Amino acid sequence: MASDGSKPSPELLEEFSQFFRLLSEPARLQLLCELKQGPQDVAALIGATGFSQSHISRQLSQLQRAGLVCCERDGVRAIWRTDDDVVEDLCNLVQNHFMQRLEQQLKQLQAVP
Repeated sequence: MASDGSKPSPELLEEFSQFFRLLSEPARLQLLCELKQGPQDVAALIGATGFSQSHISRQLSQLQRAGLVCCERDGVRAIWRTDDDVVEDLCNLVQNHFMQRLEQQLKQLQAVP
C-alpha cells in the first residue's frame, strides 16, 4: 500500500479506515456523484437528491473536513464543488471494478448449459 512497497503503519491504516468509513454513507456518495457533474448550490442538491437542507449540510460538512469538497460564496449562495481529483479517480475505479465483476459473472452464467 505504501509507495515503497512497505506495509503502512497502524496509524496510517486507521486514517485509511476513517476515509473509507466516510465514503460508506450512501448520502455522501450521492452528493459526490452530483457534484462530480459540476458545482451546485444546496437548493440544486436538494432537488437532485430529495434530501433535506439540514441533511445535505451535515454531509457536505463532513466531506469538506475530509478535503473532498469545497464551498465558494456567490453573493448569498454557497456553491459546492469537488475539491480533489481523487473523487473522480475513486468513482472511476469503483465503477470499473464493478463493471469487470459483472462481466465475469455474466460470462460464468452464459457458460452454464
